[in-house]
Amino acid sequence: MTNPPGTVVIFAQEADAPVDAVVRELDQRGVEVFRADTAWFPQHLSLEARLEGDGQWRGVLFTEHRAVELTDIASIWYRDPSAFAFPATLTEVERAYAHREARLGFGGVLASLPVGWVNHPNRAADAMFKPLQLATAAACGLHVAPTLVTNSPAAASRFAREHGPGDTICKSFGPNTITEGGQLKIAYTRRLDETDLDELDGVASTATQLQRWVDKTHEARVLVIGDRMFTIAITADSPAARVDWRADFAALRYQLVDTPPEVEKGLRRYMDTLGLAYAAVDFAIEKDRFWFLESNSSGQYGWLESQTGAPITTALADLLTHPRGRP
Repeated sequence: MTNPPGTVVIFAQEADAPVDAVVRELDQRGVEVFRADTAWFPQHLSLEARLEGDGQWRGVLFTEHRAVELTDIASIWYRDPSAFAFPATLTEVERAYAHREARLGFGGVLASLPVGWVNHPNRAADAMFKPLQLATAAACGLHVAPTLVTNSPAAASRFAREHGPGDTICKSFGPNTITEGGQLKIAYTRRLDETDLDELDGVASTATQLQRWVDKTHEARVLVIGDRMFTIAITADSPAARVDWRADFAALRYQLVDTPPEVEKGLRRYMDTLGLAYAAVDFAIEKDRFWFLESNSSGQYGWLESQTGAPITTALADLLTHPRGRP
């Protein structure tokens, strides 16, 4: 029987059921886990790190109840934790300074540790840019629909008329939710119509993403976890969900399917190029052709696991206890 690996450190929000499941799995394996949210720093999470002549940080990461030696960390799962939280007594200027110092100091020490990352925050930060995702996916042999990024209403109009109003979609680059006046607003992917082409002035206000519509029969989310992949087909049974499945979860059906070899090959190149160990990658499927849509290095998977029985929790626990490579 082999000895358990070093401690697995998990940075995640406190209410995260999929993380709870991974922690239980690691506990059953006898693996030590140190879980925290970066929002605890600096008020409830502390760091003491010293750099000696050998170039390795030594010290401890600790809370009131638990501690882990930096040299005992085997891997770190950086699972979309919350932002740093500072004392209310700080002014706005002081808070901005404190945030910068925390990111560069606390984050800098952790980022330099020679451990397995899922995912390294610097790699994840790079990989969040959708134009980079699309260009990388295309370079790695995956299919990518014609896409326009612009703040020119004239360019947007030309692109939409080239592909046809009904065959052009508009989608956000980042999270599709904002809170305004205490109300949550959601910007789902939408197909443009002729009326939209007469009202494109808003394009000038910021970067806008237009893409040729893929006449899809269904979609898929591929969970890439180290050397393993789980492809879940998502079939929509309502008009809203056929455009953007996030718009109507009740109308969705799921099925665990095989990953096509050409998609697997392209995704392995994609992950290696961007230095990622985990990603949730979305595709639109048109006549068996997988069209790359986007990738999320902290993408959700919990409901897909419960719907299909895919052993995603086990795969994540395997990756965290036996990380492949270093950042």
